[in-house]
Amino acid sequence: MNAWPTISAPEIPTTRLRLRKAHDADIDGLIDLQTDPQVRAHLGGARPRDAVERYFAANGVGAVADKAGAYVIADRDSDACLGTLVLDRRAADLPGHVTEEGGELELTYLLRRRGWGAGLAFEAATGLLRAVADELPDQPVLVVTQTANERSRRLATRLGFQPVGTFEAHGAEQTLAVTELHAFA
Repeated sequence: MNAWPTISAPEIPTTRLRLRKAHDADIDGLIDLQTDPQVRAHLGGARPRDAVERYFAANGVGAVADKAGAYVIADRDSDACLGTLVLDRRAADLPGHVTEEGGELELTYLLRRRGWGAGLAFEAATGLLRAVADELPDQPVLVVTQTANERSRRLATRLGFQPVGTFEAHGAEQTLAVTELHAFA
């Protein structure tokens, strides 16, 4: 399973959004995602702005979204960076799997506060999973989120993910939820 790709589409349009690769104009939005205490409340807290700026200065915005399955969530009209969405393989050495060998698809999402409450994360995730379901064979897709992150757990449930267990990681209880990819076909 680990050798399977995630997705090859360079861009995925939805009604209000474009899922696309990062470009230099996204830098402020990408920095905001890493330094906003509310956005990072269940991700270990805000990172120091100067450290994030140094990271992007050294690595560029491509460090965030150059690999297959990694996208910037952009407003379809203005092209402004609203967040990030990644569908990648969950490393076998991490806790939280539904297969013995691990390497399942894992969906992660991060949205700037200005996009909260408008259904944008749902729209972006649905668009990505539909595109992937058209390209890849059916297989499990995971969401792992801190159990205390009620917003993320509600989004996962709304997307059709079912909780299958919990485990400890990063000093907090994590919820593992799963769905089948072709539920989005």
